[in-house]
Amino acid sequence: MVLHDIDSGEEVVAYETDDLIEAPNWSPCGTFLIVNGGGLMYRLDLDGTELQRIDTRACTHCNNDHGISPDGTMLAISDNAAPGESCIYTLPITGGEPMRVTENVPSYWHGWSPDGARLAYTARRDGVFQIFTIPVEGGEETQLTEGPGHRDGPDYTPGGDWIWFNSDHHGGLPELWRMHSDGSALQRMTDDERVNWFPHPSPDGRHVLYLAYRSHVTGHPRSEDVELRVMPSEGGPPRTAAAFHGGQGSINVPCWAPDGKRFAYMRYSRA
Repeated sequence: MVLHDIDSGEEVVAYETDDLIEAPNWSPCGTFLIVNGGGLMYRLDLDGTELQRIDTRACTHCNNDHGISPDGTMLAISDNAAPGESCIYTLPITGGEPMRVTENVPSYWHGWSPDGARLAYTARRDGVFQIFTIPVEGGEETQLTEGPGHRDGPDYTPGGDWIWFNSDHHGGLPELWRMHSDGSALQRMTDDERVNWFPHPSPDGRHVLYLAYRSHVTGHPRSEDVELRVMPSEGGPPRTAAAFHGGQGSINVPCWAPDGKRFAYMRYSRA
């Protein structure tokens, strides 16, 4: 796991292991990270060296779509132990009994609204992946996108007025898009020859971080030569922050430090 300084480009290896761990979330207090591995959830304190398991009770098939509430008290996870397909749950950040949020599956968590009231996620309905939101306590889901194509990775801007995501609904390679949090005012934000996934607006409102694959790649596999790119939050030319071997599991979910000065990501050894 690597911590990257957005201004200087300096990188620090925060944790190294032979085991597969994925998708770091940076806590709102700034002192620890959350990752998944082997179907379980773990906490890594930045002043320590060991992973600490978070008790998720019967949810032992957690994937890499998870995140922390804005107030730092709750954890959203995506787990397929009970329904057989990915389902979203919430539980205390310290561990405890998960509460099921989405009745419909598969559903993959990706964003928490800044006011803590709603979750954003991608979900396959009628054979197509669309973007949805739902109250954090569960209930009726709201579909924000429609039509053919694959839409994924929704994440809120710090003011909550926009949701960024990636999509190939235009018929080309996956690009980054944003829309108002009610699904209106759709805007295309990238247009290049890369396969672009998982945009994450920074907490200070300055940047959007995303994962860029080479043009021949389909989906978002792990073992690829990839780049993490940073672009202005209102759009504009991106720059490459890091080039490494990774992909799936590197930055699937929000990974910025709370001050927006650093982000965390996973890089992997070549097989």
